[in-house]
Amino acid sequence: MTKEELYLLLLITPILLAQSIYLFLDARKNGHLYWFWGIWGLIQTPTPLIFYLLFAKKIWKKFKKRERIE
Repeated sequence: MTKEELYLLLLITPILLAQSIYLFLDARKNGHLYWFWGIWGLIQTPTPLIFYLLFAKKIWKKFKKRERIE
């Protein structure tokens, strides 16, 4: 393993852990498949976070409701 790969690994690891912990805790709080979101968050970034916000939290519906009110 080269120095560049090691530095990249040290940079990416905390990002993946933070994302996975957030997805796990938030999905558990909201009654979604929390183990799925936590494990998927460990594998890659930022796709799981984007999918979680769009499909589990359904943030686009919140924006549409806000537009109707205004």
